[in-house]
Amino acid sequence: MKRLELDRRAFLLGAGASIGAGLLSQKAHGSALDDDVLFAAGFRDTNGGFGLAILSEAGEIIHQHKLPARGHGVTANAHSERAVIFARRPGNFALAFDPDMRTIPTLFKTPIDRHFYGHGAFSSDGKLLFASENDFEKGEGKIGIYDVGNGFSRIGEFASGGIGPHEIIMLPDQKTLCVANGGIKTHPQFPRTKLNLDSMRSNIAFIDVTSGLIDSVHPLPKSWSQLSMRHMAADHKGTVWIGGQYEGSALDQAPLIAKISDSEPFEFIKLPTKHLVGLKNYVGSVIINENDGIIAFSSPKGGRVLLVDRSSGQVIKSHNAKGTCGLAPNRNGIITSSENGRFGEKNHIVNWDNHIGLLR
Repeated sequence: MKRLELDRRAFLLGAGASIGAGLLSQKAHGSALDDDVLFAAGFRDTNGGFGLAILSEAGEIIHQHKLPARGHGVTANAHSERAVIFARRPGNFALAFDPDMRTIPTLFKTPIDRHFYGHGAFSSDGKLLFASENDFEKGEGKIGIYDVGNGFSRIGEFASGGIGPHEIIMLPDQKTLCVANGGIKTHPQFPRTKLNLDSMRSNIAFIDVTSGLIDSVHPLPKSWSQLSMRHMAADHKGTVWIGGQYEGSALDQAPLIAKISDSEPFEFIKLPTKHLVGLKNYVGSVIINENDGIIAFSSPKGGRVLLVDRSSGQVIKSHNAKGTCGLAPNRNGIITSSENGRFGEKNHIVNWDNHIGLLR
């Protein structure tokens, strides 16, 4: 198969237009909430089928759309009025839609030798979509580039800076992409098998999207080589807060939460033992609500949601929340969803997937 290379001129024109657009990432800024708040999440129904739901702030389902398989992360952009839900690894489909479902959603796919890792991020003007992907024959992480205005056609790719890129977020400068390379090698012939746990090494990479070049890569210490950094959120200052999933012994107490920025080195957040143990070596989602200055970390395995003060890094509160993974900012702090059907204060006869996307 002919390798799809980056059309650099088209890419630079699109990325250059995005830098000055000035829209801050809705993932990073809970203050983007307006009078008509909408969320999106993937679900599994009682018949074993999968779908996408758009929900109100009250947790009521407004629209539903069928998915060919399990969905995972959702990203949205206000300029293009488009949002995308990605397939769970190792799926190769994504569905683009508008928050009000006024138009028919667009299903698009990776090339045959790539698959999605479940997350993506728009350029600030909404003209480009970046997606975390796997070159599974070479075992290398890639960031696929999709042209939103041309039916989400794939126009190129660049290296993710590591193995197993999972969540990717656009930083407030609107030209730097932050990538959580989880470090775990996978292959679609063995869909959920982790192939390199003995040699894995996670890192956080910063990439200049105007050139596709890696600005810096920050590997985890060798002492925690089996800690896979997976989910992130960035505050308005550009500090990235990260949650990890530990692949080593269940008896270990891995430092699951960290932060990093261009001006500050990689730093683990020291949690009180009772909170660390409660997470059971697994963080499933991370969000920030700038209005309240809090970062929320969920652990569906531990049945906990941890609220951390952005300024001090101290734990504000720990909630018991069985099966809860999905998090998003709302007017009252955060809204959560569980695999048991709860979304906010509403209960539904579905199983919600791991993430909630804030559409507007």
